[in-house]
Amino acid sequence: MEDARRQAVVLSLIEKMDLYGSWCGETHIQKSLYFLQEMLGVPTKYDFILYKHGPFSFDLRDELSVMRANMIIEIQSKPYPYGSSHYPGEAAERIKELYPKTTKEYERQIDFIARRLALLRVAELERLATALYVKLEKADDQTVQTLARRIHELKPHVSIEDARQAVEEVQSLWAEKAKTFN
Repeated sequence: MEDARRQAVVLSLIEKMDLYGSWCGETHIQKSLYFLQEMLGVPTKYDFILYKHGPFSFDLRDELSVMRANMIIEIQSKPYPYGSSHYPGEAAERIKELYPKTTKEYERQIDFIARRLALLRVAELERLATALYVKLEKADDQTVQTLARRIHELKPHVSIEDARQAVEEVQSLWAEKAKTFN
């Protein structure tokens, strides 16, 4: 997917997350795009690695900076305990006008993810995105306990119980995805 089309997807996600009450911080955008790409197959082609707070894309971080420089998005500081919020900028309408098919093509997937992740706290997003990462990594053994242990191994600050709950929630999302998109 070319950069401008990817930006249209990112912009659409930010708008939809805002609609569902998210403050649209970078962590929300990062984790939501990870789910869009890896669970729902939206071909944004960002490279994600497991980082401090779960899957993270330096490419996406760079893309957000480019979008900000091109006034497609803007950042606004929020009072404690929130960080900065991303929201549509002056050039947002132009991107939507140029790429309406892209926005329409992935509208259902974006809505699916935004509706489910928009209101989660950063720690919850970290656990869920890491659970998805581990699910995709461990294709041979998908038991809840094995996946939860792997999450705890990668993220020792996440308890086995919290990891188990995250795995179960990702499995539930995966099942809901199968019903919604098949």
